Amino acid sequence: MKRRFLFLENQSVAVAVWATRHADVKHIGAALSKGKRLQRCARIHFFIVILIACFAQPTGAITLERVLQTTLENNPAIQGAKSGLEQAMGQRLVFRSVVWPHAELGAPAGVQAGHRAGESGVKGFFVGRGWLTQTLFNMALPPSLRRGDIEVLIAQQQLNVAVVEQLHAARLAFYAALYNRSLESIRDEQRQKLDENVTTQKDRFEAGLADKSAFTSASVQSSELVPQIESAHGAYRQAQLKLAEAMAIDPAKSTLPEPEGELQFVPLNVDLDSETAAALQRRADLKLARLFVRAANEDQRIIAADYYPTVVGSIPGEYVPVTGIHRQESTSKTQDFIGSEIREKAVYTWRVIDNGQVGGAVLRARAARETNELTCKKLEANVSRELSRIANDLGGIEARESSLSAASVATEEGARTVRENVASGLASPLEYRVTENAFLKTRSGLLDAIYQHNLAIAEWDRATGRYFQFSDDTAPNVH
Repeated sequence: MKRRFLFLENQSVAVAVWATRHADVKHIGAALSKGKRLQRCARIHFFIVILIACFAQPTGAITLERVLQTTLENNPAIQGAKSGLEQAMGQRLVFRSVVWPHAELGAPAGVQAGHRAGESGVKGFFVGRGWLTQTLFNMALPPSLRRGDIEVLIAQQQLNVAVVEQLHAARLAFYAALYNRSLESIRDEQRQKLDENVTTQKDRFEAGLADKSAFTSASVQSSELVPQIESAHGAYRQAQLKLAEAMAIDPAKSTLPEPEGELQFVPLNVDLDSETAAALQRRADLKLARLFVRAANEDQRIIAADYYPTVVGSIPGEYVPVTGIHRQESTSKTQDFIGSEIREKAVYTWRVIDNGQVGGAVLRARAARETNELTCKKLEANVSRELSRIANDLGGIEARESSLSAASVATEEGARTVRENVASGLASPLEYRVTENAFLKTRSGLLDAIYQHNLAIAEWDRATGRYFQFSDDTAPNVH
């Protein structure tokens, strides 16, 4: 990005200077018309350059921090988890609705006709009816309230899990892009050195100082790196596509992100015991598993509450603006509406047959709860093993990096010596081939060790829940 805009800015300056120089021509009478044409042409070019600079899309390199921030803001999976959190707020209202009173209003109206003892003709009527029902006692109330709160907590932790997964995927893609770009650079640099050897052997063959086999061997050795370079370049493009997917960037409308910097090796000292204890407390997937256990337990309580006594109070009322209106299915005047009325009553119900153990509803809920408990215990038990494995991998990778770092210096010095001897004919092509292959393998191995170390640190951060600190004050905020 900087090089592109720098080129455009220099081009603008050059065009402006060119226009200024030719603007002086208009003061010369013999070249007045030509100077004006050149000036107009310069202005056109100047404005074209300005438009290019204004509408050019930024293609600069991006840092890991920017990748993570953009992923957090635009990733589709994270946006979907946020929508799930909003949906959970509405679901909590459904669970809490069992506590709220239930009210209904009705307004039947019509025309009554016919003859009955002392009245005749057609008469219109209107009746206002209302019902207010309130649960007075129900064993399902406490677990329903808790279940509604847990529903929101589950959605919050699902959002946290989605954030961790997407940030981790973006981070791995960023490291993969840096690794494959560096690997391509190493192999391309090695190919350039081999091309120089091809030129040297060709000159020696044409001068009669070497046979054709040396030239052929050098050409074959150089061409062997071409598919390796293409493979690394293809892997780099794949990593860029994964970065674009994590950051919600459309490759058809924007350029692929280019990661900034190179892979660095930073040793990491870990305290396995303390990190294991902390991971058990702050990992979002463990919190989510524990919430599923709590939710299944409350579901079981809600189902079992159907087999306990329930008391419901109701207040029905009827408003009659006129009298003499017959009730539905009434057979005498004593059953007609006389005036408005309000009645209070309470209903007591108790299911004494099948307490859930026979029909299986409670048993199924209990089985779901026990399954969630086993899954949660497996996840918690796996934390210690996972962290131990990553810690061992870090130790092994650090030892490998140290060994390859020392070997890289030695192989580079040896390759440089053999390269000089081959140019003067003091070393055989086979010795040169073996030395250069060893040097390339050592450099590639060192880069791979640094890459694997960065991946292991990323896995360590994920396994210990260090991508970001989760809020622990959600319970007081649940109303």
